[in-house]
Amino acid sequence: MEAVYDGYISKYVNRKISEPLARLLARTRLTPNQTSWGAFGIALLSFVSFILGQNIIGGLLAQLSSIVDGVDGSLARLKGMSSTFGGFLDSVLDRYADILIVLGLTLWSLAHETYSGIWLLGFLAIAGTICVSYTRAHIDPGHRHIFDSGLKSLASRDIRLFLIMLGGITGQAYFCLGVIAVLTNLVVLYRLIYLYKYCRQETAQFDSTP
Repeated sequence: MEAVYDGYISKYVNRKISEPLARLLARTRLTPNQTSWGAFGIALLSFVSFILGQNIIGGLLAQLSSIVDGVDGSLARLKGMSSTFGGFLDSVLDRYADILIVLGLTLWSLAHETYSGIWLLGFLAIAGTICVSYTRAHIDPGHRHIFDSGLKSLASRDIRLFLIMLGGITGQAYFCLGVIAVLTNLVVLYRLIYLYKYCRQETAQFDSTP
């Protein structure tokens, strides 16, 4: 299972819980892949909670899923069970989990809020969420580090799920969806512009090399 980039929330909040938990679970027979499925299961419960109108529980479960998602990589390193398939499985399950959680928040907003354009915001939030992950996954590995700092990293998964927790427990799903929709799509646009300029500079430097 490959190393996963830690965003601000993951580094300063989630890891305070996930690292001790991983050390505890390393003494058991639990595998990293099982932990990945566990994080997905919690995300599914978050979706169901939003559907049932339990926004506070849904928000808290979204954040718990984010924390548990950080356990599998640590567990893989501690047990020496890192694998290409494990990293791939974790990435795929994360995308399904992201869609379910944002969809759940959208459906809760439709049922409990009276703002217009909820479906549009939900769609933009899901699309932006997928594209943030897609743009990082499909950039050349040698350039991936340029997306892991500053404004280019502000829509990372840990930040998105933390925002959903806040939106869920405060009952402000519409505004949460709006923030995620704007933030994710702006980050994708910024990444495109930044990478275009970055590649042009690299090309210019290469052409000027004697």
